[in-house]
Amino acid sequence: MTIDKTKTVKSRGEPVRQGIIDAAERLLRQGKAEFSMRDLAAEAQVSFATPFNHFGSKAAIMQALSARRIDEMQARYLAARPDGDAHARVLAAIAIAAGVMLEEARVNRVVMGWLGTPVTVPGPLEQSSALWALALGDGDGLSADRAQQLPRQLAFGFRGVLSFWTAGELPDEELAPQAQAVAATVLRGFA
Repeated sequence: MTIDKTKTVKSRGEPVRQGIIDAAERLLRQGKAEFSMRDLAAEAQVSFATPFNHFGSKAAIMQALSARRIDEMQARYLAARPDGDAHARVLAAIAIAAGVMLEEARVNRVVMGWLGTPVTVPGPLEQSSALWALALGDGDGLSADRAQQLPRQLAFGFRGVLSFWTAGELPDEELAPQAQAVAATVLRGFA
């Protein structure tokens, strides 16, 4: 097999997993949403069995791509360090999260479309909830007795709006405003 010098050949463990995820992103960016695991293995320059050994299924690879997006959202939120009360910080987190999704809308719609597919390993719900917990901080202005439920409820709300966007029922320019409206409604219940 000839090795393309522009791609990094991975050896073992986590670097191999990241190489497979990178390859899946490249295929999606090329408009190959229906790529096969054989296509993926070739793009990642690994054996046909390697993506199965590390992930088990294409759905699990899409879960990993979703987790990568959430990591990016958290990194951007931390870099921006929005100020204000919990409400203002959550709305800022939504603007950041929507921005991440819109940067590669075509790719992210494909990733989101796979999230309803059953997998053997749970998806990034706790990771997604952590983004909202980060934005809530100490929960200033919110009812403390129920605030532990709030990050998960905000994650559900954001994912719900994303599902309408993924299906094409919500235009790009409405993603952030509609997600912010849902969050504001949820936050009112905890004020």
